[in-house]
Amino acid sequence: MRRAFVQLAGMLLACASLAGASATLLLEEPYGKMGFFTATGHAAVYLSGVCAQTPVVLRPCSPGETGVVLSRYDGVGGYDWVAIPLVPYLYAVDRPEDVPLIADAKMVAFLRDRYRRQYLEAIVPDGKDGETPSGNWYELVGSSYDRTIYGFEIETTREQDEALIRKLNSSPNRSHFHLSYRNCADFAKDVLNSYYPKSFHRSVVTDVGMTTPKQMAKLLTHFSDRHPDLQFSRLIIAQVPGSMPRSSTVRGVVDSFVRSKKYIVPSIVFSPIFAGCVAAVYVGTGAGHFDPGRNAKVYIAGSAPERPLDREDVRAYQHQLDRLLADVDADMPAQNAAKAWERLQSKAKAAVDEQGRPVLRVSAEHGRVRIGVTAANVLQGTASPQLARQLLAARLELELRGKPARGVSEKEVTRDWDLLEKTSAASDSLLAARSPQHSETYPGNQP
Repeated sequence: MRRAFVQLAGMLLACASLAGASATLLLEEPYGKMGFFTATGHAAVYLSGVCAQTPVVLRPCSPGETGVVLSRYDGVGGYDWVAIPLVPYLYAVDRPEDVPLIADAKMVAFLRDRYRRQYLEAIVPDGKDGETPSGNWYELVGSSYDRTIYGFEIETTREQDEALIRKLNSSPNRSHFHLSYRNCADFAKDVLNSYYPKSFHRSVVTDVGMTTPKQMAKLLTHFSDRHPDLQFSRLIIAQVPGSMPRSSTVRGVVDSFVRSKKYIVPSIVFSPIFAGCVAAVYVGTGAGHFDPGRNAKVYIAGSAPERPLDREDVRAYQHQLDRLLADVDADMPAQNAAKAWERLQSKAKAAVDEQGRPVLRVSAEHGRVRIGVTAANVLQGTASPQLARQLLAARLELELRGKPARGVSEKEVTRDWDLLEKTSAASDSLLAARSPQHSETYPGNQP
């Protein structure tokens, strides 16, 4: 039996070492209000077979490792590109079980700076007197707190990975960022072309010669249509629920111009011919018709992707949530759960527990208590079950009523629902312990 087990383990390791690699273009929605070109969003490339010896030195992955995200940044340590493991890139934590169920700006800043201090001090050192530095370094980790991300995954080979590693490790990694011709999408284009040469290019018509993330996603989709022998899939990585502003639809240059009133309206007034030409390009090329979320499965950290819940299932869960909360807490209807939790979280302090998982320290009636904010520790803190129920109700409300609804998986909703029901059971047990028939054992009634 032992010999058979050893043989099986060896076979599994061999299969893991021979497993096909992939490159995934990450098309990231824009966020904030920094100007016209932010509507094009951000582009990065996740490579499942490439890992990081340091954030700026690459190596092939060993069995069990999950690869890195490569992207070009402006003003991060003077480097042109930085490599970050997938889960930290998305959530600023090391492990899938450490991803918070809900987050606000303070929690996100805490997790990002904690990760920076642990792993990125060499390229993003502390500011004066040890404080958190300013700058764009925050874009390295926790991207899913800021925006929804779409993934376009194409099959690659280990030989292609090794060629890219040699190329990037041997080339100067110095920043020469330029928005128009050396931006994040240009870097993604160069990486994808290293795998499949001359397949990816900028669009002179729809993007006025600028390389955009949306153009790369369209080209990769068309490339997969022409090469059905290569495995191809789509993913949607939903923005983490919470009070962080929601990201907006990703667009190309012409698409952004047409849909922006502050640009198209003055153009119609002062140069109707120009506006008409732009509109003709928009309509003729179908610039606004590409849907990055079509046929996409939902990414779940630590698990296989799942098909999203359809609209009818989402509505059914919404009605069930309303009824459940009405039964257990008449003062907290589902429609108010998120706002109530946002007020509470704004007064809390972010920290981690003994396992390094995020928690909140909250002022309660009898002093400060600790509540876990991950699925793994939300029921293990020192706070009352009611506080945990508030968190989970807020998570479910945002999850089911937020945008995009198709980024919701049944696995995560079922998990959150089970946790919510457990808080109700814990509340019932606590009330029973405090009832008169338990007066001899309830600590509060001891002399």
